[in-house]
Amino acid sequence: MRLLNLVGNSFGCSASGERLVSAARDGDLQEAKALLEYNPRLVRYSTFGVRNSPLHYSAAQGHHEIVSLLLESGVDINLRNYRGQTALMQACQHGHWEVVQTLILFRANIHRADYLNGGTALHLAALNGHSWCIRLLLADNIPSNPNVWNILRKQPNSNKCSRSEIEWINALSQVINKPADGGITALHMAALNGHVESVQLLLDLGASVSKVTVEDGTAIDLIGAGSTPLHYAACGGNAECCQLLIANGASLSAENCKRLTPLMVARSWNRDLLEEILTRPPGEPPRTLPSPHISLPLMSIIKIARECGWRNMDAHPTCQDTCVVCLESKCSVAAEGCNHEFCTRCALYLCSMSTAASPHSHPGCIPCPLCRHGIISFTKLPGTRPIPKDIARTSLSITFCTCSGETTESTLKTPLCKPDGSNCARMTPAGSSFRSLTCQRFPSMRLNPSLCMGAPETNSSLVPCTVDRNLRAYLARCSRSTLRRAASHSESRKSWFSTLNQCVATGGGC
Repeated sequence: MRLLNLVGNSFGCSASGERLVSAARDGDLQEAKALLEYNPRLVRYSTFGVRNSPLHYSAAQGHHEIVSLLLESGVDINLRNYRGQTALMQACQHGHWEVVQTLILFRANIHRADYLNGGTALHLAALNGHSWCIRLLLADNIPSNPNVWNILRKQPNSNKCSRSEIEWINALSQVINKPADGGITALHMAALNGHVESVQLLLDLGASVSKVTVEDGTAIDLIGAGSTPLHYAACGGNAECCQLLIANGASLSAENCKRLTPLMVARSWNRDLLEEILTRPPGEPPRTLPSPHISLPLMSIIKIARECGWRNMDAHPTCQDTCVVCLESKCSVAAEGCNHEFCTRCALYLCSMSTAASPHSHPGCIPCPLCRHGIISFTKLPGTRPIPKDIARTSLSITFCTCSGETTESTLKTPLCKPDGSNCARMTPAGSSFRSLTCQRFPSMRLNPSLCMGAPETNSSLVPCTVDRNLRAYLARCSRSTLRRAASHSESRKSWFSTLNQCVATGGGC
């Protein structure tokens, strides 16, 4: 069994699994729903060799609806392929921010590193310059506080910061400055590829300009070990990245293990346009504006979405409190300051894609779409109820029933009578792809133990209620004679049930 899990296939489900992989890759939501309804265990399928699951394919292609369907069906959100990459890594690599948002809401692990070079999802997002994905990855580490910018400008170990401020700054620094193999950080990757917006965002959130690479024997480093992000920016040849790093304290005279300064690296790679910038004498650093990709209210709205849900909040046709953005869902959150109300889904999209309100407002504020007031955080409306804690997500994604599992035993009057399920109430968990099942109470019947041993007596509870006494006596005589003549227990049971079925088919019934 362990070998089958490593290979990625299992007997009897490879064909259906490949169909689910194709549906996830092509974005066929209806096909994926039908396959999961047929066999919910297909979410565990992975392809042969590369071991990519349907979650990997849908995340890499940006099909966030299928990603939500698979997550609600019970798939492991941190499932790895043969390279050790998760679905979050592939979504960040290709810049699909909607998929990243969905995975973050389902609490995907952002600290997982792949097997090849030890890179995390943050490294892949910085490598390709996806600032929207970087914003979402760090949402749980940036509080919705108007003083965040001033706190980040302070030294964490100074007396100006409180103990709680020092703790979350250190936690944020550990995530941003986490090195991959060779000591390469996300800032190194963004600077090498010339992604100015990503470099500015990482610097504003506390990325270190003094982190150096190491020589571990696994990564090929053409620049040399001991290089700072400025060395990598000089190799990449982007002047704006070099200016941002220098403005944030990068040293122009820092030497790596090859005794190369950033200027020497720029000359060796024929980056002649950088000589003036890298030879300028250090003076007062220029004042730079905060990154427009900082989103302060993102943490508050993500907490509300996880607690109260962000889908299946459609407003009633007579509802007077409909979201003014989508005109579909009921308002569930309010913006602090202007008190304008939105649904959770629209507030999520607003915090994930909007840029800073204005240079004169708090850095990281999101402009309100109605009044352009800077939004720092969101609060729940009084009528917004949290998702019940006792409803857990299962691997089958079926509807939960509130009826008790311990029911009073009822006697089966006739095999043709239908059980009554009117007293059974259903409760559907959050999520649009949860499938409801018809919940009916199955009646139980008591069988006489001696009946299974071939005893001549029959149980009266198995006889239809409308059959007269003569038929009952006839059945009893037939069963006695038949069971006495039987040579084995199996033959006696077979003859008794065949006699019963024949009588019911000809003259019995409710």
